[in-house]
Order: sequence, then structure tokens, then C-alpha cells
Amino acid sequence: MEQTQVQLAVQGRITPVMEEIAVKEGVSVQVIRENFARGRIVCPRNINRPCRNVGIGMGLSTKINASIGTSTDINNIDFEVAKARAAQEAGADTLMELSVGGDLDKVRREVLAAVDLPVGNVPLYQAFCEAIKKYGDPNKLDSQMLFDIIEKQCADGISFMAVHCGINLYTIERLEKQGYRYGGLVSKGGASMVAWMKANKRENPLYAEFDRVVEILRKYDVVLSLGNGLRAGSIADSFDRAMVQELLINCELAELGRKMGCQMMVEGPGHVPMDEIEANIILQKRMSNYAPYYMLGPLPTDIGAGYDHVAAAIGAAQSARFGADLICYITPAEHLALPNVQDVVEGVKVARLSAHIGDMGKLPEKTRMRDIAMSRARRDMDWEKQFANALFPEDARRIRDERSPTCDEKVCTMCGEFCANRASGKLFNEALNAGRKG
Repeated sequence: MEQTQVQLAVQGRITPVMEEIAVKEGVSVQVIRENFARGRIVCPRNINRPCRNVGIGMGLSTKINASIGTSTDINNIDFEVAKARAAQEAGADTLMELSVGGDLDKVRREVLAAVDLPVGNVPLYQAFCEAIKKYGDPNKLDSQMLFDIIEKQCADGISFMAVHCGINLYTIERLEKQGYRYGGLVSKGGASMVAWMKANKRENPLYAEFDRVVEILRKYDVVLSLGNGLRAGSIADSFDRAMVQELLINCELAELGRKMGCQMMVEGPGHVPMDEIEANIILQKRMSNYAPYYMLGPLPTDIGAGYDHVAAAIGAAQSARFGADLICYITPAEHLALPNVQDVVEGVKVARLSAHIGDMGKLPEKTRMRDIAMSRARRDMDWEKQFANALFPEDARRIRDERSPTCDEKVCTMCGEFCANRASGKLFNEALNAGRKG
């Protein structure tokens, strides 16, 4: 069996994957190897499917995930492939294929063939869909079917899996004793597993047979992302006992899985008020020995429907600043409908901007020079340099071209003849030529 990046790193071996990540991130390859060995960096991959090597974790830039997938109402494969390609073109680092409608095997395989991004998924979705088809009841899912599906999806080339291992009977007891929740259960996989456990009066097989989960994913060197099935769907539920209990279990499992030679990542909550984001990340990092943290959002308010991507960007920037490693985008359609292609593009771009803002605080030496270069270009009214330093140069150029000035091509139509930089540039030309801020 091929060894995983974790196992090779523990042996002191530097791999081509580690070397590529080191070059991309401007970090010493020895630091990359050490953090792989300690479980603080992962690279979603699969021995059966070549894809981009994306480093996620300590000391690296914050990465962005885009999620797509069919629903029971809309299950057009071409539509999902178009969204996958749009997400890649817009700059997503990873992709999650989260289909629950139609031919799930075909959707997954078509998406995997359409992009070269690392692709993740949630195996419980297909497992419960298959149980409904076979038995007419999702609660009749048997553990062998579940593990067979995990194996099949890994064999297809999935690079990381959100597996709901942290929901157990004790966690559900916490949920019941606290009197349920304001926002209910908002994870499809989490809600389905809770229903299965209560109906069967049995422990979650993903928790009870955790070593079996690890064994399958380790075989393909797939990242095991410990799913947040009891994440808060309301800011009022953030840090409730059920959420904290699941996070505690996931952090324990992250360390255990890493010792077993599997790449491990922990997922974080969806709705978190602004004043609790830092504490949430500190808690996860300390309890997991600094395993990579995959934040879903987070949304710092519950009332932004239609603009949840903007609300999530505010939460994501804070999260990146305080140490989150991978951010799952939110689209304008969140809480309202299945996203379309434009929603996906908008979601990716807004999330990328928020990650950059967060990284300016987390990794200032790596990120701020681009902003300084943009400032100089604006001061000098050098439009080509402005476009070169813009995060979204095509969009910036399009807007300027649509509303170009008539009086002076150096200015923009916001100020025209009253351009502050043009006027002040003349006043301070001597200082500029002296090179103090050139």
C-alpha cells in the first residue's frame, strides 16, 4: 500500500507534494514536512486521480472551497459541471460535490473529469439516498452499505471527505438536555444521522468504527475532514453544549486519525456572532493540536438572506485573521435556492477577497506588498499596474471601460477634473522624485 503524506513526513521524507507546496507558499520545505508530520498541514489528494496540490494549514495562505451539487428538485448534470468549471475559473482552491438528486455516481464522475481541483464530498448523502432507493427508508441504512459507498467514492478519486464521525449518543443527549435549538439542525448529513441513531437506538457507525473510516481514506491518501453535523444554524446556538461536544470529539479524532497515518482536518460551525469567532478558532486549534480548520462561512448574522455571501465574507475575513485554514464560500442563494453559475462565481470571488483581507492580518509579510503596489499605481494613475495588482483584473477593466473618462484618460469618471491624485501629484512631485515613497 502506498504511504500517505503524513506517514512519509513522520519518517523525515520530503515528497514532491511538499516541495511544490513550499514553492507556492514561500515556506521552507522542512517546515512544510514538519507540519505534515504533526498534522498541522494537509493536502487533499487521491492516488487514483491527479489534481492540483493545495496546501491547507498552519503558516499557509487561507484557501477557498466552492460547493456545488444537485438537489431532489434540480438534478441537471450539465448544470453542475458548468458550475464546477466556473468555480475553478473564478479561483476556488477546492470543490465539494454535494449532490442528493439524480444519478449520484454519474454526477460525481462527471465533475471529477471536468476540473483539476481537489474535489470533496459527504458520503452520508449518497448512503441515505441509496437506503431510500433500496429499502424505502433512510433509517434502514446498514453500516456495510455505508462503508462500501465510502470506498467506492474514494476509488473514484475524491480528495477529501466530510465524514460525520463526531456525532454520538452522548452528543445527542446534550442536544436533548439543553432543550433542542433556536435554529434546529441544519446539516443534511448530521440531521439524517441523528434520525438514524434515534430510530435504531444504536451508536453512529462512523464513530463506533472510526478506525475503519481511517483505514479506507488512508488507503487512498484522502483527507478525512471531520464533519460538523451539529453546527449552529443560528447565532443563538453558537457554542451550545451540543456544538462544543461534537467539536471536542472531532478534535480528539483528528489527533487519533493523524497518529494512524491519515491526513485529518476539522470542520467548524456555520453561524457564529462576530465576538465569538476568535474564541471558536482558539478552542479548535488548542483541542486538536492545531489541525487545519475548515470553516463553513461563518455567518455572523441570521438576517442577510439574499446577501449572505457578504455577511459570510465578514465572518470569513475574521476567521482567516484568527487562524482558519480553509473557508467554504457562501453564495447569494444561501438559505433560498440552489445556486446557479453566477451565484457560484460571485460566491468564490467574495470569499477570495475575504481570505485575502484575513491573510493581511495572519500573514502580513506575504500579502501586504500587493496592496502597497496597488496604492502606488493609484497614486500615479497607472491603470495597467492597477489592473495587474487587482484581485479581479477583468472585472476592474470592464467597469472602467464601460465608464471611461472623456476629459483625461488618466482620471476616472468618479472625480473627473476634480481628481485628487492628479492635483496632489503636482503639489508633491518634488518629494516623489526624491524617492521617499516611490
